[in-house]
Amino acid sequence: MTNKYKTIDLFAGIGGIRLGFQCYDCENVFSSEWDKYAQSMYEANFKEKPFGDINLIKPEDIPDHDILLAGFPCQPFSIAGKGLGFSDTRGTLFFNIESILKVKKPTAFLLENVKRLTTHDSGRTFKIILEKLNELGYTVYHKVLNALDFGVPQKRERIYIVGFKDKIHFDFPKPLGFYRPLSEFLEKEIDVPSNYFISESLKQKRLQAVKGNPPYPSIWHENIGGNISALPYSCALRAGGSYNYLVVNGVRRLTGREMLRLQGFPDNFIINIPYSQVRKVAGNSVTVPVIKSIAHEMINTLEGRQPIKVPIVQPTLFNMLEEMEVASEN
Repeated sequence: MTNKYKTIDLFAGIGGIRLGFQCYDCENVFSSEWDKYAQSMYEANFKEKPFGDINLIKPEDIPDHDILLAGFPCQPFSIAGKGLGFSDTRGTLFFNIESILKVKKPTAFLLENVKRLTTHDSGRTFKIILEKLNELGYTVYHKVLNALDFGVPQKRERIYIVGFKDKIHFDFPKPLGFYRPLSEFLEKEIDVPSNYFISESLKQKRLQAVKGNPPYPSIWHENIGGNISALPYSCALRAGGSYNYLVVNGVRRLTGREMLRLQGFPDNFIINIPYSQVRKVAGNSVTVPVIKSIAHEMINTLEGRQPIKVPIVQPTLFNMLEEMEVASEN
């Protein structure tokens, strides 16, 4: 890498997006996160306490940077009752990103959100986001990627939106085609405290409800309908999931360290908050290996700056006949 890029980390959580870009020597110059527990964990690991509510800082006061990073929450965009319809983003957290991009004009950005953002409000929310980014002069790319395709045993689909100030070509990273086995992420049962293990009655209830012959090791997932599936990987960690939403081998809950491992955080990442809050911040976090793969492609793109590929339209028999008909009419 010939350039050292400066980043800002918005809606930072515990710093998963920042971590992925730091792998390529990027220097973070500003971070923002309002949750006090996420702030505490962020500060313990990056020696920097994030700024709080993003609404309380003017875009002009944010340091200059090359790449804006944001795992922003999804909010309804409709303000139809006030006559603004779906054309306005004020009152949403995306508006903060839009304002910063407009004022600071970074070279590139990466936004991350839940997969359902693409279908929220019949697709209108996502359409607005793309329109606003295009209006700011960015060349925008987007794709849903699954963490399971990038080396970790967690099925977690998220939408990633990448933009460049220049009209340059970008390709999202390709799936690795494998994931490391679950056994590499789980702690030894003997080392797990007894309070992580579920009651005997709940264990028997799970055994009777589980589908098929469970693999070992496995994480048992309970869906909304109460059905139990035992899989050789984890379903997506969720901030609001019940304590028994994911159960290791049908007998115990995931530890805080295991949850962070499933999100791709290294074992030296400091945990300094209660377990109930670790569940929340881990469920809200990004998966670091996915971010690292995207960061690699983004930086290669910025270094290479290949112009957008214009597809060559090959003439078809149908098009040729259509052109002949138009010519004859004239």
